[in-house]
Amino acid sequence: MNKPTQPIPIESRWPVATTALVVLFLLKVLPWRIRVFPGWVLYASVTALLLPMAAIKFTTAQMRWLRVEHTTTLFFCVIAESATAAALVRLFGAMLRGTHEIGGNQLLTSSVATWVMNVLTFSLLYWQLDRDGPASRGSDAKRDWLFPQEGLRKNAPFDWRPTFVDYLYLAYSTATAFSSTDVLPLTSRAKMLMMLESGISLVTTVAVASRAINILGT
Repeated sequence: MNKPTQPIPIESRWPVATTALVVLFLLKVLPWRIRVFPGWVLYASVTALLLPMAAIKFTTAQMRWLRVEHTTTLFFCVIAESATAAALVRLFGAMLRGTHEIGGNQLLTSSVATWVMNVLTFSLLYWQLDRDGPASRGSDAKRDWLFPQEGLRKNAPFDWRPTFVDYLYLAYSTATAFSSTDVLPLTSRAKMLMMLESGISLVTTVAVASRAINILGT
């Protein structure tokens, strides 16, 4: 006799939606000189991300919308991180040329915004890539990261699984420590993504932000 189908445990999406909106806000407040995409591209990518989240909450076709959410989240991450990397390149170029197009205040605030966008975008990316996304996290899907709660079951519920906040912490610790802390990368793609994130964070912090502080101090 077949076992009854278990309902899909749906993780709360409000932290994810808030993160996407914060990324949109930061992209919009960047100086126009270092923007890459027009505003409608950013609004369209965020809308495409939020719509399946609402559908997951309010419809019964959850598996279908979870697959759509997976695709739109990855698309949003590509757009957001491309804009972040391009903004960093333009900031770095303005710094090397020594032009006065971007002042010290704008350089500092833009570098902070770029650093935050980098952390938030990679947190979304980690959340969707690990074990093929939140819809598959309760199955035997291949792990990309090993969290400490999974190795110390006596200190965590038996059915514990990582949520978006865990991936946000992973992205934050990678950007600040430039390495993994208590979360271990298990696959090559996880290691490469963490290298990329920490590299962008390093350039933003050491090169651009320090130059901005130097300009303000003179």
